[in-house]
Amino acid sequence: MNKNFLEDFPILRTQMNSHPLAYLDNSATTQKPESVVRSICGYYGGCNANPHRGVYELSQKSTKVYEDTRRKVAKFINAKSAREIIFTKNATESLNLVAYSYGLSNLEPGDEILITIAEHHSNLVPWQIVARAKGAKLNYVYLTADGNLSQADIDAKLTPRTKILAVTQISNVLGLVNDVKTLAAKAHEVGAVIVVDGSQSVPHIPVDVQNLDADFLAFSGHKMLSPMGIGVLYGKQKILDAMPPFLTGGDMIEYVTEQETTFAELPQKFEAGTQNVGGAAGLSAAIDYLQNVGFDEISRIESDLTTLAISELKKIPYVELYGCDAPNKVGIVTFNIRDVHPHDVATILDAQGVAIRAGHHCAQPLMKFLGVNATCRASFYFYNTRRDVEQLIDAVKTVRGVMHLA
Repeated sequence: MNKNFLEDFPILRTQMNSHPLAYLDNSATTQKPESVVRSICGYYGGCNANPHRGVYELSQKSTKVYEDTRRKVAKFINAKSAREIIFTKNATESLNLVAYSYGLSNLEPGDEILITIAEHHSNLVPWQIVARAKGAKLNYVYLTADGNLSQADIDAKLTPRTKILAVTQISNVLGLVNDVKTLAAKAHEVGAVIVVDGSQSVPHIPVDVQNLDADFLAFSGHKMLSPMGIGVLYGKQKILDAMPPFLTGGDMIEYVTEQETTFAELPQKFEAGTQNVGGAAGLSAAIDYLQNVGFDEISRIESDLTTLAISELKKIPYVELYGCDAPNKVGIVTFNIRDVHPHDVATILDAQGVAIRAGHHCAQPLMKFLGVNATCRASFYFYNTRRDVEQLIDAVKTVRGVMHLA
């Protein structure tokens, strides 16, 4: 496909600080194509009403938008049933739902939870809290020199005492792809469930939950072109059926008396209150857009840009790269500039129209493991161009001069 994607993203045609915008913070959130924006406006302008509650036509239209999106999401990740798709506000809420509903209900003192040192705080902090509450032990898988998970660590620490394995499919810092299918098989061999953070994978690579044999998968819409405020939790139906509700209130009940409540069936059991139907409309349009582009094309573009960026950054002697030599890598390039704090780097690049992320990326244990407090991160999506990479490299080369360093 030889398409100028900038035609569909007006924000990417704007200028920042008198320079063309090179938006390279896609791991944090993606920009929205006009088709997604139109779908949101179309929902609020044409069929806004509370879903599931009204028998009048407008409410029925709203319900159809919401439930059609659920079915589309199920097909997108190849879930067995739309009942396995729970809408949340983001991946963070999805992961908390699993931790507090499944974790608190199934862990016993002495049980173990195994996570990786590369987890985003959203797939780390809830497990700390649950482990403390249940008297369970939280163990970590560490990384090899190239940034990949240590297989020796996995084999040593994934034991019959392990009840939950929580792992990111793609690191939001290093961009390295973990072999979730193999990890799931190993987890199931010892009787553990696997919780997958798909925030960085679902927008960039094909994800088939049945093929992976994932018990849970969480992701956010805003990292895949849809609006903020809509997220997804996939869970195997048998497991979800046995879990207690995470939030309680309207629309998740079957019958309420003064002292007792029975709960609705899946998926409503986990969707208390009025839901973000406008967000669902946007997510539906985002999935359509991504499928039109195709994951082969997305991977090709991101791979080309990542390879170019790494190659050019390696030529700069004062740039240090992290996790950039492994073959199982997607469009994230993490680096530092010698003697310059990442926040200063990001500020200098911003003055030249380049938007990157600087900080600990909600992965402070990983930062400590890498021996740094913070890093710079450039993350690509299919709408980025070689010009964006060139603008990044040109800006990086000015940083030490701006800081009056030799």
